[in-house]
Amino acid sequence: MNRKSPVYLNALRAFEASARHGSFSGAAEELSVTAAAVGQMVRGLEDWLGMPLFHRSTTGKARLTLTENAERALPDIRAGLDRLGIGLDRLRESATGGILTVTVSPAFAAKWLLPRIDRFQARCPETDIRLETSLKLVDYKAHGVDIGVRYGDGNWPGLAAEKLMDEEVFPVCSPHFSNLGDLSEPADLARTTLIHDLSVDPAIGFITWEMWLRAAGVPETQPQRGMRIDNSAAVLQAAVEGRGVALARSILARDDLAAGRLLRLFPAVQVPSKLAYYVVYRAEYASLPKLRTFRDWLIDEATPSRS
Repeated sequence: MNRKSPVYLNALRAFEASARHGSFSGAAEELSVTAAAVGQMVRGLEDWLGMPLFHRSTTGKARLTLTENAERALPDIRAGLDRLGIGLDRLRESATGGILTVTVSPAFAAKWLLPRIDRFQARCPETDIRLETSLKLVDYKAHGVDIGVRYGDGNWPGLAAEKLMDEEVFPVCSPHFSNLGDLSEPADLARTTLIHDLSVDPAIGFITWEMWLRAAGVPETQPQRGMRIDNSAAVLQAAVEGRGVALARSILARDDLAAGRLLRLFPAVQVPSKLAYYVVYRAEYASLPKLRTFRDWLIDEATPSRS
């Protein structure tokens, strides 16, 4: 190893991000610098290596294409940057306990995680939680995310996923809902105010009112009336306030049901969801103590005796 060789760490990061995004501008947004700065770092790396790393498009939209040599080297460079990141995380963790960056949906944060997070802090007081809430599937590497909980089918390329909780979907309303007395069978739901959850795409298997009613033996109903909300926690809150009947996701509604704020309707009708909650993390970070501790805590909390 030539110890006099300059260390182009930032340039390597700029190269890897540019290769992943296919542009200097995409890499610049991720790295919080200008596209010109990314281009300059990559050119400096190319000058030091004595070879180009990208074919630059000169017509149309600027798009970067890896050279053959760069394409061969990219997996090793990515692996090296990943190992370096893990090493730095270990150093930070040994010094301070570390910060754990967790991503979840806003509804899961509000209705399940935050009411329980004090128990994790009591178990692991040296670790600080940095919580990122978003309905979008964030790029773990680009956003520095350690671990998260995702709702879906368990398949997210490049990430390890372990099932945390299955889910059932059913109608709920406030015990004080004005039309509660008119709801004696599922078909009666077509004549009341329904609250529709728009936060998850039915195309991936999310159960809609129409699908639930069909499963309940009301196949001809196409419910259109009611309120439409793009946040599952707000859907439940609207039901708590007596604004209508919501189609609840069992995990998110659990605490409201236990506290008597919501009432489950037609419990004999059971419609399990094809989707579930998963603990999701980058496989190369699986051995980090703070990640393992949080993962184990999530699994403990998800057991019926605790949650």
